[in-house]
Amino acid sequence: MPKNNRRFRRVAVLMGGPSSEREVSLRSGAAITRGLCEAGYDAVAVEIAGRSFELPGGTEAVFIALHGEFGEDGEVQAILDGMSVPYTGSGSDASRRAMDKIVSKELFVAAGIPTPEHIIVRGDGALPMKPPLVVKPPRQGSSIGCTRVFAESDWERALGEARAYDEEVLVERFIPGREITVGIVGEEALPAIEIVAPDDNYDYSAKYTRGGSRHLCPAPLDPDAAALCARTALDSSRALGCRGMGRVDIRLSENGTPYVLEMNTIPGFTETSLLPEAAASAGIGFGDLCERILELAVFGA
Repeated sequence: MPKNNRRFRRVAVLMGGPSSEREVSLRSGAAITRGLCEAGYDAVAVEIAGRSFELPGGTEAVFIALHGEFGEDGEVQAILDGMSVPYTGSGSDASRRAMDKIVSKELFVAAGIPTPEHIIVRGDGALPMKPPLVVKPPRQGSSIGCTRVFAESDWERALGEARAYDEEVLVERFIPGREITVGIVGEEALPAIEIVAPDDNYDYSAKYTRGGSRHLCPAPLDPDAAALCARTALDSSRALGCRGMGRVDIRLSENGTPYVLEMNTIPGFTETSLLPEAAASAGIGFGDLCERILELAVFGA
C-alpha cells in the first residue's frame, strides 16, 4: 500500500501480558514489530507485564499481539475502546465470545455449524462420555491443559490437567479425521492448511517447536472440500461477530464434514505460526500481512 494512502503511521504493538501464552506472545509481537517497521511504519513494541499499560505518545493505532487471557478475552479491547484508539482484530464482545469455547459452541450450534458433541463438567465426576474424547479448559489457547482420552484410565489425569486452569471443563467427542485450519484476513479466507502432528496430537509442543509438526499448505483437499472448509471458517467468524483477522480450527471427518473446534481471534505470528504461512501460500508476504491487518483496525463493538 502506498505510504500516502495509509491510515496510520505510528503504531504500538502490544505483547507479553499475564497469560500462560506470554512467551508465544512476545515472539509474535517482536515479529510483527519487525514486519511493520520493514513495511515503513513507525512501530513500537510495548511489553505488558500485568493488566495495565501506557501507549507511547502519538500512537495512532494498536496492533494487539496478546494471546490468551487479557488479549483474546475482550479485556484489552475494552480498555482501548475507552481510549478511542483503533486496534486490530475483533471487538471486546466478539473476543469474549470466541475465547470462551462453551459460548462459541452454543453459537456454532445455533448457526447450524457442525461442532463436536460436548458436555460441560464442573467439579469431580465419572467419565461423562464414552472415549475417545478431548478434555480441555474452555478459556485457554495453544492447547494448554488439553488432553485426549482414549481409555477410562486416562480420565482422572485429563480432568486434573484441565481443572488446573478452570473449574469448568469442556469434554468433546474426538473426531477421527484430518486437522485443518483456515486463516481469515478481513472477509477473505486464506488457503487451508493441513497439520500433520506426531500421533495426530497437535499439542503445545507440536505447535511451537520447530519441526514439531508438518504443515501442508495449501492443504491437499479437492476443490469442493477446500471451498467447504473456507465457507465454514467464514461462517464461524460471522457467527461470533469477529472481524479483522482470525484462524478457525477444524477437524475434517472421514465423511468430509468440517467440525469447527474454535476460533482464534489473535493467532500466532511466530516463525512456526499458521496464519503467516497461509498468507505466504496466497502470495502475501509477512510485512504485507501485518499491514493489511493493521489497516483494518477500528475500535468499538
